[in-house]
Amino acid sequence: MADVILEKLTKRFDDNVVAVKAIDLEIKDKEFIVLVGPSGCGKSTTLRMVAGLEEISEGNIYIGGRLVNDVAPKDRNIAMVFQNYALYPHMNVYKNMAFGLKLRKFPKSEIDERVRRAAKILGIEELLNRKPKQLSGGQRQRVAVGRAIVRDPEVFLFDEPLSNLDAKLRVNMRSELVKLHQRLETTMIYVTHDQVEAMTMGDRIVVMKDGLIQQVGAPLEVYDHPTNVFVAGFIGSPPMNFSPGLLVSEKDNFFIDLKSFRLRIPAERKKRYEKYLGKEVIFGMRPEDIVDSKPEDTRGDWDKTVAMVDVVEPLGSEVILELSKGDHSFIARVEPHTGSKVHQEVNIYFNMSKMHLFDSDTEKVI
Repeated sequence: MADVILEKLTKRFDDNVVAVKAIDLEIKDKEFIVLVGPSGCGKSTTLRMVAGLEEISEGNIYIGGRLVNDVAPKDRNIAMVFQNYALYPHMNVYKNMAFGLKLRKFPKSEIDERVRRAAKILGIEELLNRKPKQLSGGQRQRVAVGRAIVRDPEVFLFDEPLSNLDAKLRVNMRSELVKLHQRLETTMIYVTHDQVEAMTMGDRIVVMKDGLIQQVGAPLEVYDHPTNVFVAGFIGSPPMNFSPGLLVSEKDNFFIDLKSFRLRIPAERKKRYEKYLGKEVIFGMRPEDIVDSKPEDTRGDWDKTVAMVDVVEPLGSEVILELSKGDHSFIARVEPHTGSKVHQEVNIYFNMSKMHLFDSDTEKVI
């Protein structure tokens, strides 16, 4: 297997658009890493440069310690699974999976062994004689993965492979790919715009925006400790609540003043925020840290206000509330049997030990 190292990797297109801007990234051997970000952030372009399908403008790519900038895709010992599966419609599943090995002149016996072993791993043995048009979307995806497995590559590359599947099948395939990674113990680089896929699949996630890496870390690390407003808002569903506010002090306490109400800052954070007193900041809090019933643990750093309930969205296991107070709107994720109703004023409790503050100018976490 192999690690993958990107050094100052840059991609410019002819119209002077810089799609990827001198990024550095080290992907460990046997790691499942996910590149995630909105459309146009440079994640797929990065993946295609690793695959050799896109020319590098500047920088270096190392796979297993070998510089591969000028190495042809077929000689990089990687396998790529595309969004549209890219199966040959006139070939059955067996021939689709065997085609790459046949081109490389593998012995028939070894081709047969590899194809049948991959088919068994993926549970598609009974599909080997079918053509792609006879398969469902999920089955085609398995065949595309199987075609990659038979190559026994050092690195697997996945370019939004689940985006064409329905919601339920996507959940199932996420689980299947994680199990596959555990079984094969191979380096996998996975690209998606879906932050749920990133959170549930990756050993680490790489959040990208405008061709730059914003943050790299384990999913929960990125969720709990976002480095800036973009990451905080992109990772998490529903997204983090943001409100502009002023950091003030009164009687040895610090508060975030949101004009129509204010919330007390936990005492242990005072030293951290001291230099921002009197300055505009951005207050952030995740929906699950805002509740509509008095917390059982009253010793915690909770503060409250009264807010209007604008929308109630019951989801079975939880309820999403859209709330407003003055010029501010908040989304809260609360218990399923909430008594809160639309157009009703309710007490709203904020878990201030989970709050985030960001610099108004740089949007970086304070």
